[in-house]
Amino acid sequence: MAIKVLHTEWSDGWGGQEIRIVNEMIAMREKGVELFLACREDATIKEKAQEAGFKVFTLPFRGNTDIKTLYRLIRIIKTYHIDIVNTHSGKDTWVGGIAAKLAGAKFIRTRHLSNPINSSRTNFINELADYIFTTGESVRNDMIEHNRIDPEKILSVPTGIDAALFDPERYDRLEARKKFGFEEGEIVIGIVAVLRQFKRHDLFLEAAKTLLDESKGKKLKFAIAGDGPKKEEIENLIESLNIEEHVVMFGHLDNVPEFLRAIDVFVLSSDSKEGVPQSVMQALLMNKKVVATNAGSTADLYHDENFVLIPVKDKEAIVKGMRQQIESETKNTRAYMLENFTTQTMANTLELVYKELLHENSEPGQ
Repeated sequence: MAIKVLHTEWSDGWGGQEIRIVNEMIAMREKGVELFLACREDATIKEKAQEAGFKVFTLPFRGNTDIKTLYRLIRIIKTYHIDIVNTHSGKDTWVGGIAAKLAGAKFIRTRHLSNPINSSRTNFINELADYIFTTGESVRNDMIEHNRIDPEKILSVPTGIDAALFDPERYDRLEARKKFGFEEGEIVIGIVAVLRQFKRHDLFLEAAKTLLDESKGKKLKFAIAGDGPKKEEIENLIESLNIEEHVVMFGHLDNVPEFLRAIDVFVLSSDSKEGVPQSVMQALLMNKKVVATNAGSTADLYHDENFVLIPVKDKEAIVKGMRQQIESETKNTRAYMLENFTTQTMANTLELVYKELLHENSEPGQ
């Protein structure tokens, strides 16, 4: 019988974490795993999971001790003979983890962000997990050191990227540049990120201002892909810096590979909360020249100087990195990514853990 996995997600946004969950579900379905999702009614992930053909349960997830959600999760686990409950955000980890324990399913916690978890003894839910996945080594090490997690029960599994989709040979560069309105001879420096505070678009734009002031005839364009709560604030900053003619905001994009094909340099300016950032992995698969801050587990991607890794919260370092990459030759950054960070690599690792957790069950789901 197929292994049955129920994912839970409290977040109603649509960023790297939520994208990882849906893509992981798709990858594991191809390995014969039966997948389900429990989320809130208005969550974007609900629509995305349903579009991908998964059964979705909508629950309130009002808090860590939401009794209504807890009992409904227990009923779902028992009714559908769920083998593993995989939780993702804080609130759903508490109710999902406890529901799994009470209903006799295995409890996996996936930790996506790199910000520290409260180390109080009362915050014991992660210690109850049968296994923990993190999206980067720095997150794994922090949980072992500060949250009393057994090193044998926690593994870094970076988000796998679809190498066939993020393949530069798949897209014509000139056509892509025309599609996004980039002019001939323009050097385009781009960022792909949800418009949230920790992504530090302010540093990206302040660095852009510095480069424009010293451009000396270079035609520079700065492109922002993504949407989110900081949109108006970012628009106001662009205006106050008087760089409107050189910055274009595209909003949320579904054709990120084409965007990456069209630009010349990719930047990650985050100051925290990253696991192994998917945007950097995508850019490296597309053979882009990358400047990225050492936030979270970004350094896990650094190999043989395949990109410029800089300190967080350092505008001058971003400026220097941009200058360096504008002048540098394009490298083959794709090869290392193919060996270590594809969807298939991720799925193979997850499958091994699932089977190890369930080895004592002769008939999974029973």
